[in-house]
Amino acid sequence: MKAGKLLVFLLVVTIFTSSAVFADVLKHGSEGEEVRKLQLELTNKGYYTAEATGYFGSLTEAAVIKFQIENNLADDGIVGPGTGKALFGPEWTGPSEIELLDWWTGVSKVFKIGMAAKVTDVKTGKTFSIVRTYGGNHADCEARTAEDSKKIKAIWGGWSWERRPIIVEVDGRRIAASMAAMPHAGVDKSPANKFISSRSGGYGRGANLDKIKNNGMSGVVDVHFLNSRTHGTNKVDAKHQKAVKEAAKGSK
Repeated sequence: MKAGKLLVFLLVVTIFTSSAVFADVLKHGSEGEEVRKLQLELTNKGYYTAEATGYFGSLTEAAVIKFQIENNLADDGIVGPGTGKALFGPEWTGPSEIELLDWWTGVSKVFKIGMAAKVTDVKTGKTFSIVRTYGGNHADCEARTAEDSKKIKAIWGGWSWERRPIIVEVDGRRIAASMAAMPHAGVDKSPANKFISSRSGGYGRGANLDKIKNNGMSGVVDVHFLNSRTHGTNKVDAKHQKAVKEAAKGSK
């Protein structure tokens, strides 16, 4: 491989395996949780009447411009520092950084077994808490409390293998991820790690992957990050990776 092509290749690999997605403004075409918060704030102030979808389209832009005009701001339809502080207050600092962080070289060292994390569902903006209790190829997690299990089921519409984009907040960092809300490989009423039969999710005999008791969940749920793999196939799951990259767009 020639030197020029090699340099480009290495640059692409570096960007793909660990990058931070960050923008100083919200504008037409932006999407994610920060946009949804903007739409809700515009709704609270009477400027936006449509659904808070998390996508900055023409309706959101029109609402921003109306707000800007009525507050003597530059009516460019862009939420920068001036408009942001006028909307949210002086503490507004702009869209938060969301890291598209590689599981193997980054996340597995940041989100360690035993650590709790706050999770935000990108599509709804709803939050809950989880704890990483197992997992090597990805994070196997459990709801922190029974109330967190209720929140998870409300978001997914029950226990489900559906992959959804989420933001995992741990150790002061916000990381793009994907989660499937189907508890498996455990029984809440049995001791953790004991070999048992008829584990949840259709799993047969094996170690009971259920450390947090009385949390409304039997077993663990899968949380994937960039380049993480399944435990059964040792391969990346395309649907999880798609959701991870959707989550990474949350601050655009």
